[in-house]
This record gives sequence, structure tokens and C-alpha cells, in this order.
Amino acid sequence: MTSVPPADGGSLADIMAERRRKAAGLAAQGTSPWGVDFHPDHTCAEAVALAPQTAGEIGNRVAVAGRILGLRRAGGIAFADCHDQSGHIQLLASRDVEGGSLLRQLADLDLGDLVGATGHLTRTRAGEPSLALDTLTLLAKSLRPPADKHHGVVDQELRYRRRYLDLLTDPSHRRIFRQRSRVVSALRQVLEERGFLEVETPILQPIPGGGAARPFRTHHHALDTDFYLRIALELYLKRLLVSGFERVYEMGRVFRNEGLSPRHNPEFTLLEAYQAYGNLESMMDLSQALVWAAAEAAAGEGEVPERTAQLRPPYPRRSMTELVREVTGLDPDSVWESPARMLQEARLRGAKVADGASAGVILFAAYEQLVEPGLEAPVFVTDYPLEVSPLARLSPDPRFTERFELVIGGRELANAFSELNDPIDQRRRLEEQAKLLAAGDLEAQPFDQDFVEALEYGMPPAGGIGVGVDRLVMLVTGAPTIRDVLLFPTLRPEAAESATREPLA
Repeated sequence: MTSVPPADGGSLADIMAERRRKAAGLAAQGTSPWGVDFHPDHTCAEAVALAPQTAGEIGNRVAVAGRILGLRRAGGIAFADCHDQSGHIQLLASRDVEGGSLLRQLADLDLGDLVGATGHLTRTRAGEPSLALDTLTLLAKSLRPPADKHHGVVDQELRYRRRYLDLLTDPSHRRIFRQRSRVVSALRQVLEERGFLEVETPILQPIPGGGAARPFRTHHHALDTDFYLRIALELYLKRLLVSGFERVYEMGRVFRNEGLSPRHNPEFTLLEAYQAYGNLESMMDLSQALVWAAAEAAAGEGEVPERTAQLRPPYPRRSMTELVREVTGLDPDSVWESPARMLQEARLRGAKVADGASAGVILFAAYEQLVEPGLEAPVFVTDYPLEVSPLARLSPDPRFTERFELVIGGRELANAFSELNDPIDQRRRLEEQAKLLAAGDLEAQPFDQDFVEALEYGMPPAGGIGVGVDRLVMLVTGAPTIRDVLLFPTLRPEAAESATREPLA
């Protein structure tokens, strides 16, 4: 790995030693390098907007605070670029003011130092809005230099690993996280306008259910009991439908003990919503509203991909069977009663399916591997096989369930059911899942007696939906990987390093 030189020049160890010396010198003089209070009354952007339009004119007195990311000196004047989250403003000090003490103070700063500055707004002869200093307060001495602003954080993995420095060095990278925040707010607004109540359910669960995934396990020492980090939100939210709440949702972190990929992170944000007396149609309507609200929210905060216009509802619906037939030429209906022949046909077309798989499992594998990656425009894929949908209500055709996935750009974005509320059928399906788990399928669902008992009290017919928030943000911002929309994605642990590791490359 090739390192970019520190912005200050010289070796990192030398730079840090010099900065520590400066901090010690300030402390010896009675000036604390850290822990000083300061209260700005304007952001840097607000100060720039208030600056006089005429060079040399003196304007309002303001106080700003931010990080120094540029330092220059020209004769008897020193300049510094002060950055906050709104933007930046130029600070200037002259040897003719305060006997030159402000000039020396400003010139003695290092890149990365946090300061508070007061003074009068003005505009230089070069036309730059500036703050002519009256006071300058060091708020936090930076012992490490930021990456060189012309190179930034180049190494992609190190950008993720030390995200704080990436965002500090290149503020434009903050845009996608502002967009994410707006998207999350828009999702909540859609749900609340439709009468959904936001709730919180356990993250530590005695039985992980509601999804096909391998869980993380942890141990509670006081209870001497193993718990699992939740893999989904579903089963507790359905318990609330039994309790009398009719529209509930939760947006929170879930955890799946699986590999890393451009679309997968072991912890991710999931939105699940359940509507009593709703069904598949209700969830189609809701999912379209959520996606379009997210697209509009992202567009209001920055650039979005050109294909965002495709996201305007309504979206078409296609059954899994007809898509497989259309794309691969395999007709599932004609070979359904002969799984061995269906398996052979699927393998001839390139699908990877285990020996002995049922017709429904073969259909799903053929769809997921050969069809789904090519579905670019939004489409509701319906009629999922019973074997891969243990929590969904049966369709009139008992081979299938009332389930859809919303697929956009070759990936599933939302998963929805007409929920199964038959406790007898649910018990049978979960018992089948438990057998698969016992046989070694680590993603099968364990049997949850308490959930079945809850259904036995009676759950109203309902529609339910799950939306991967991270993937939705990827879609509406154009981010190529899930790591780009997570502030601190899961990464392989770093090898041991010295305390003075080199700057990011």
C-alpha cells in the first residue's frame, strides 16, 4: 500500500511529535489545547451569505467555529480556511491588529485544529468573503494531520475503516448520508400518515425467527442463558396484531451471520410493517408509496441516478412461474409432478440445485439464479412456492403462497405477504422448518411455541411487508455497494498496527 504524504509534509511520527510539543507549550502558558467552551452564533455558510459585497467594506460581527483545513500567509496577513458542516469561510488576521498577536496565533495553527473565531465580516480585494479576526480560540488541538486535500482517502477499504477521516477530508462524501437521513424520515412519514404506530421489539431473542438466516448467538451471564440477535422483526410485530394494535411498524437493526458482499452486511436496517385487515394488495400499495417517497427525499438532498424516474408507481406484477417460463424456457407446470425431471431441466439451464429438491425449491432456485438478476425495472414478483414461504397465507393454488417481492435493478427490495393467521397450519409449517434445522439447514427457522400460542388466541387477517432500508438507499442514491450507505460497515479486523500508523492511502 502506498501512503499519501501528510498534508503538513514530513514523517507522521515527526509531525505528531511537533504537534504534541505545541500542545504542551500552550498548556504551559495557561492555554488549554482541549476542553474549551465556545458558542458560535452563525454557521460558516450563514457568515458567507452575510458578508459585504464590496471589497474592504466592514460588515456584521459574528462568531463561527470549525476545523482548519487550509493555511496561507502573504506578507503581513495570514489566512485560514475554517470548515463546519455547512461549508467554509476564510479567516484573516493582520499584523496591524492586536500588535500582530492574532496573526501569530493564526499562523501557528496546524491543519485539522478546531477553532472558534469572532470578528467582522468583510470581503478581500480578490472577492473572497472573509472574517477579520477579533479573537481566536483553540478548541481542540489535532495531533494527527488530515489526509492531503488533493489526494484525500484513496484506498477504498480504508475509507470505510476510518470513515471519520474520509468524511473530514472530503465533505462531499457526506451527501449520501444526508440523503439516507431524509429517506428514513420520509419512510416514517408515509407510515405515520397511514396510521401506523412505531414500536420497538427485542433485539435479544430466545428464539430467532421471521426469516431464513443463520443467527448470531450470545450468552446472558446473569440468567445463564443463550440469546440470539434478531434476524427479523416479524414474529413480535405479529404478536402485537394479536394484542389489538392494528397497524404497527418497526425500523431497526437486524443481524444475520452470513458473508459480506456488495449487497450484504451482517447488520443492516430493516423496516417491517403489519396491517390488520390488509392483504397483498395493501402491501403493494404501501411498498410503492415507500419507494417513491424515498426517491423524492433523496432527490431533495442531492444527486440521484437517472433511472429514478422509473420508480414512479404503479409497478407491474408477474408470477414467478411465468417469469421462469419466459426467461429460461422451462415450463414449471408441465414438470411439477416430476421433480427429478424438473431438476434435470433446471440444471441444463445453469441452475444449481441440491439433489432431492422439491418442485417448489427448484422453481425458486431457477428464478433466483437465472431470472431475478435481469429484472431491472420495478416489478412485483408474485406466487412464491410454499416451501420457501413458511409464514405466508396459501394461494388458491396450494402449491403457492400469497407473497410478493418487489424487485428493482436485479435485487429484491421488499418482501410482503398476506400473513398466515391459521395457527394449525402455522404449527405444521414451523415443525417442518424445525426438521430442516435439525437436519443441518442453518437458515431454517426454529419452532417458536410462544408465537404459535399467540396465533391460537386469534390474529386478524393482515398484510405484512419488509423493506431493506440500506438497499433502498443504494437504489435512490446510486451507491454501488452497501458499504457506501453504511457509516461504519462491518470489515475484516485490521492487523496489529503501531500507534503512529501512516496516513490513509
